[in-house]
Amino acid sequence: MSLSRRSFLGSTAAGAAALAGGFVSLARPAQASAETGQAALQSHRNGNLPKGYDPWIEVNPRHLQANVEDVARVTDGRPVMATVKNNAYGLGLEEVGPILDRVPEVEGLAVVKVDEAFRLRDAGVRKPILLMTRATMAEARDLIRLNVRLAPYSDGDGSDLERLSRELHRPVRVHLYLDTGMSRLGMPYHRALPWIEDMANRSGIQVEGSFMGFTEDTEYDREQLARFIALGEEAQERGLPLGRLHAASSRHVTFMPESHLEMVRPGLVIFGAHVSGGREAGTIELTPALRLRARVLRVERLRPGDSVSYGRNYIAEDEVYVATIPVGHSDGYPRQAVEGVRILVGDRTYPVIGAVSASHCIIEVGSEKTVEQGDVATLMGPDHPHIHPSEISDITGRSVYDVLMHLSPDLPKRGWVEDAQ
Repeated sequence: MSLSRRSFLGSTAAGAAALAGGFVSLARPAQASAETGQAALQSHRNGNLPKGYDPWIEVNPRHLQANVEDVARVTDGRPVMATVKNNAYGLGLEEVGPILDRVPEVEGLAVVKVDEAFRLRDAGVRKPILLMTRATMAEARDLIRLNVRLAPYSDGDGSDLERLSRELHRPVRVHLYLDTGMSRLGMPYHRALPWIEDMANRSGIQVEGSFMGFTEDTEYDREQLARFIALGEEAQERGLPLGRLHAASSRHVTFMPESHLEMVRPGLVIFGAHVSGGREAGTIELTPALRLRARVLRVERLRPGDSVSYGRNYIAEDEVYVATIPVGHSDGYPRQAVEGVRILVGDRTYPVIGAVSASHCIIEVGSEKTVEQGDVATLMGPDHPHIHPSEISDITGRSVYDVLMHLSPDLPKRGWVEDAQ
């Protein structure tokens, strides 16, 4: 009988390695290993860009670190639980995880899918990982072996985790998930105290933290926070452990300093994008940690009356050059880019015109041929205000979360290239 990779974790050798504090590799053929993830980041560091025309993403470790440092600055040195859910907001989990693992201000990394926790350990991340969702008993068994923190929130979780602790002969480290009004996940605050007491009295369960999620309705968020703090104070009076309290997401790092508590849990700002209104608030300086790039496929001169792409939404009034770039909505580039988004080629930006199709977009170059086939086009990144993710969000009317998270996970990741061309 063949054993699955995760079943193999139950073997004597794997169990011994886990108990010794080591991490057992869960590398799967379809996913990047730690070596391939690091190799992707190291490639092209000598300034050489990919020679092909397929689009790619570049990830900048220095910008990630600088953004984390700025979060720590505005939160008076609070530890940072870096939220890297949904493929690290489009930048790539295997690329971003090892980078953040080396940043001193990062206390740990938080994810919302079981497989993301396994992938982070596969990629070599050694800091604490918090899984902010439910896992099956079989998954929890393997996660505990890999020292992943779980987030219990249901009535029966205490007995289940206590049983796993006895079975594995090791403590189960948890962050209690409390629902203060989001009504999505978590133990409802109004009946949480008996549950917290039950968790505290279970052998083998170590409460390292407790957390909540905001609705992002400003007035109601204050009410949620008051509930969370009141619950914490009552638990403390009863001698019940809650560990570090954390609530602040990127929005609340920026706009609600009273929510910083004992640790903060940002995601978006780490990757260099402001939440709505964040740039105007001016409290935190951020630099996008990614570029979305591709080489120009074609440059052609249109005659008056010639049209561009599906729907003929653009018709040339005069002779004009246009250029085709092999990035479309299947890559995560927004269809609404034709409403005023610009793309950087060389040191100039050009408007997106016509329609964003599945695999292509087109820019208007102008009456002079200032773009050539093979030039590198940067569709998103820190190199010009027009291509900042938050600017693209503002113009297209799409959430900046969507602008980043909808980037295709199939886009290859490259190391940062200082020379734009």
